Amino acid sequence: MSTTISLMLMAAIAAMSFLTPSSSLAQPAPQKSFSSKIKTPNTAAELRTKEVVKEKNVVEEEPERDAKVPVSSGSPRRLQQHGLGFGLGQTFLLGDYGKYGNDKITLDLLYSYAASYSFDLLVNAHVSEHQDNNERMKVTGLTSSIKGRFVEYDNLSPFFLGGLGFYAPQAKRGSGARAKWSDQKVTFGLNFGGGVDLRLNEHYVIGVMGQMHWPFKVEQDNMSDLKGYYFKLLITGMYLF
Repeated sequence: MSTTISLMLMAAIAAMSFLTPSSSLAQPAPQKSFSSKIKTPNTAAELRTKEVVKEKNVVEEEPERDAKVPVSSGSPRRLQQHGLGFGLGQTFLLGDYGKYGNDKITLDLLYSYAASYSFDLLVNAHVSEHQDNNERMKVTGLTSSIKGRFVEYDNLSPFFLGGLGFYAPQAKRGSGARAKWSDQKVTFGLNFGGGVDLRLNEHYVIGVMGQMHWPFKVEQDNMSDLKGYYFKLLITGMYLF
């Protein structure tokens, strides 16, 4: 009896093993991930990269373009350059000087030295005699001025000037046989003015200059003191070397 039951149990276990599916067959096969071989371009990133490259090229090209364009088409200004020239124009006697002589055309000698790009030394030497009937006025001066430039546009340079100098004015006062020259004494004085220069090339400069000369009072022993001032309006020409 026990043998029969054992055989029946073994037959039942064998039947169940055939009916149960294998665990390896029940699990589905893993799906392989799909990798696309076509690469979609990132348009926004490429545009940004092109803009950066374009801006870099523009920045690199600008200095070259600026270097080719000259800042000024005029003749370059040189330092430590000497100049000799003249000033031709009218001398106007003012104050008491105007009582003893009339205005007239006079000639001044000029010397300049380019100390810097903005300032020059200007030396003026002049002598002239003015007559009014029997009276006369003689003005002599040797002055030095600092000539400063407002701005230099192309070859045109406006300037102002001011300085000190030595003067020896002398007047012949009185009428007829009583006319007598005043004592000639050297005195100190001021000068100031302005004008404009036009540089023609490396060596030649022309311009217009107005300069006021104000000698200090010259004291006299036997007559009234001599005092006055005069103004010069000149056309100037200078040779630079």
